[in-house]
Amino acid sequence: MATNRTFTMIKPGAVRNGHIGAILEHIVAGGFKIVAMKYTKLSAEKAGEFYAVHKERPFYGELVDFMSSGPIVAAVLEKDNAVEDFRTLIGSTNPAEAAEGTVRAKYATSIGENAVHGSDSDENAAIESSFHFSGTEIY
Repeated sequence: MATNRTFTMIKPGAVRNGHIGAILEHIVAGGFKIVAMKYTKLSAEKAGEFYAVHKERPFYGELVDFMSSGPIVAAVLEKDNAVEDFRTLIGSTNPAEAAEGTVRAKYATSIGENAVHGSDSDENAAIESSFHFSGTEIY
């Protein structure tokens, strides 16, 4: 059974390019309630820990460097069928393949700098949310 929460990060490139507000507008217009949010910066160590699942992949080093290159906005979102609906809202990892009107089609600059992270499963949404937020920070 699908849960009603997912996790997202607005990535450093989108933050640098001034897209925080526009991306948050997409999220709210998509029917999501923001139940936790923070503006923060990942150290290289924390970025490596968060993306440890990709450690053996050739892009891991670039990913860690990019994700620790500047501030992010981390958030927990709530909505029925949150994970699947959010992945539809953000579009394909490759912005060239993302559906028109999706967050990545509008704000991503490349596959590597694809504007936002979105959890890919209910289990990962819970893990990723707990990585960034304590229970008392989620409302």
